[in-house]
Amino acid sequence: MRLILTADVQELGKRGDVVDVAEGYARNYLLPRKKAVKAHEAALAQAEAVREARIEAERKAKEEAERLATQLVGSRVVIAAQAGDEGQLYGSISAADVVEGVRRFTGIELERDSLEIPKPIKAIGLHEINIKLHEEVEFPLTLDVIPAS
Repeated sequence: MRLILTADVQELGKRGDVVDVAEGYARNYLLPRKKAVKAHEAALAQAEAVREARIEAERKAKEEAERLATQLVGSRVVIAAQAGDEGQLYGSISAADVVEGVRRFTGIELERDSLEIPKPIKAIGLHEINIKLHEEVEFPLTLDVIPAS
């Protein structure tokens, strides 16, 4: 059965894609949950417009992520934190602390879920984290954790 997806369906396609599926899958899962509609001429034209809009939005999102990445690559963000005499922090540096530090030093607003901190940052010094702005745009960022006065 030929259908047009009205929502992203994992392992099948994205919104606006025209797919061929088994009749039982369409009748028992996709159509009742309103994840797809039957493909006819008017719906196919509308699906093509939705698909083109989705592709354009993804292209713009990738371009914006690349622009931000070029501004941040190679930069060092300094974060001040309370620490003991041996350089151990009294807590740890959170994703919110990193987002705030990036905003203060560069003016760029990041989302907390775009940060990949491999292990908790609990000491003074240089630490490297990954930032993933888009599924195809990922880069490292150096954090310089210093003792707060």
